[in-house]
Amino acid sequence: MAPTKGFRTGLRIAFVTDAWLPQINGVTTTLSRCREEIEGLGNKVTIASPDLFLTMPCPRYPQIRLAVRPGRKLRRLLESPPPDAIHIATEGPLGTAARLYCGRRGIPFTTAFHTKFAEYLRVYALVPTAFTYRLQRWFHGRAHRTLVPTESLKTELEARGFENLVQWVRGVNTELFRPLDEDFFGLARPIFLSVGRVAHEKNLQAFLDLDLPGSKVVVGDGPAREALERAHPEVLWAGFRTGEDLARHFAGADVFVFPSRTDTFGVVMLEANASGLPIAAFPVTGPIDVVRPGVTGVLDHDLGRACHEALRLDRDACRDHAQTLSWSRCARIMLANLAIIDYAAASSGLRSASSSPRHGASGRSSVRGPM
Repeated sequence: MAPTKGFRTGLRIAFVTDAWLPQINGVTTTLSRCREEIEGLGNKVTIASPDLFLTMPCPRYPQIRLAVRPGRKLRRLLESPPPDAIHIATEGPLGTAARLYCGRRGIPFTTAFHTKFAEYLRVYALVPTAFTYRLQRWFHGRAHRTLVPTESLKTELEARGFENLVQWVRGVNTELFRPLDEDFFGLARPIFLSVGRVAHEKNLQAFLDLDLPGSKVVVGDGPAREALERAHPEVLWAGFRTGEDLARHFAGADVFVFPSRTDTFGVVMLEANASGLPIAAFPVTGPIDVVRPGVTGVLDHDLGRACHEALRLDRDACRDHAQTLSWSRCARIMLANLAIIDYAAASSGLRSASSSPRHGASGRSSVRGPM
């Protein structure tokens, strides 16, 4: 685990991210809470996000906007005034522009690995997994540190050739997400709840197809919702919820079902535990790091069996576990691993590199690109 001591205050920190509010997902939740905690420690965080740029809708996800040719404007943002540290959160157009900006100037930076794009692109665009991971190795390859949410993902990425990885634990707001004594839904018990983006990569169909007693509730929106809602009218589709409204939906259920096989973490699982809900999930990356089997949830390749067994777990134990996880700790890990920029050294190193032969004795370029 990364240390949380020895970080500086009074820093100007730039977060570059292709995902930002009002989107609600693991990336935006993590970054917004870290910004809040980091600024509370006496630093200033600026956000370079798509809302500052000309954008276009993301293919297959028109609700998500992607920056179009952001390089020139991003450069101005990063130079007025220049930050003390740059964190590149995502591998989209903005993240790639920031990666190129730093690489060309010899500026150190950190990155984060939030999403298994290789698995998504293999399913939706038939892009070979190996090709996408090669691109991601290039993207993260020059980072001072790449922050990853779990130990199992760290091990998996190291086996794929990624380096300088640091586990970056997540937190949960236990004041907002808490048990409530009310029959919020007024549905037949037990109530099985799933929360998240309604998209095919979330494997929601695995939950919807289960033969379970009581009721099913899905909170969230996304490109697959219309078709899934037509196919499953027996499910309560609650739509997009935030804040106290979302917290009441969590607290009103009996079991939280997390059917995804590709998420790198799943902050919603912590929010469920904080609300007193045990988790039912597959034994894959993400759940195997979050769930304490037999205490805060059940992991099983048979998701229906996991749901039934989760009903027997102690809700107080789920809440107790969540109370050990804080966003303050998450933010301090991030701060401890930032690369503080020495612009004079970066400029000197860049001049030195430009005066050297373009290729070394091996004949390979000294600047790595996609491999």
